[in-house]
Amino acid sequence: MAKKDAPPRWDRRMQQRLARGEAAALGELYDRFASLVHGLAHTVLGDERAADGITRDVFAHVWEHPDAYDPKQGPLRSWVATLTHRLAVQRLRATETAALAQAGRGTTEELERRVRHASVAARADYIVQSMPVPLRAALELAYFQRRDYRQTAVDLGVTEDEARRRLRLGLQLLSTAHDAGAAAPGAPPGYGGAV
Repeated sequence: MAKKDAPPRWDRRMQQRLARGEAAALGELYDRFASLVHGLAHTVLGDERAADGITRDVFAHVWEHPDAYDPKQGPLRSWVATLTHRLAVQRLRATETAALAQAGRGTTEELERRVRHASVAARADYIVQSMPVPLRAALELAYFQRRDYRQTAVDLGVTEDEARRRLRLGLQLLSTAHDAGAAAPGAPPGYGGAV
């Protein structure tokens, strides 16, 4: 039996393959995480082209610095998400600062408010993508299809108590997106440390 804090075997193997320079490993990593990276970057930047650029930058960084990932610090998915968030926020700060300076208006506080808002949105997106399917399905029914817990229970084929439990847990997880964003404006969506 593996230790509870041991990183997943796939993460360790992937990091080792990248460190050896296996191009196929980068392709596999891209296939697994490209939609996550692009989605997080787009959430922060609100721009398709900028998200494409961040996606390229993230995978280039992973290829050029595979040892930057430490499997003991957390899952590879979280590290990639953190890297994406950091690069996207850097780009947002740079483009927003330039736009504010060019317009001759705006303040540092306004820029930081925008960055905080983008960070919370990215973290919420990451949380929803990462949560177990039963919780995500319940939240999607309640939010997008405006179902109450009784209708959600029927749609999912579960008891009303189970539907309430799933909605409550999903909302509790989502509430951490705002808490983390409020506590640290530049806080990444996971991993627990700087990249």
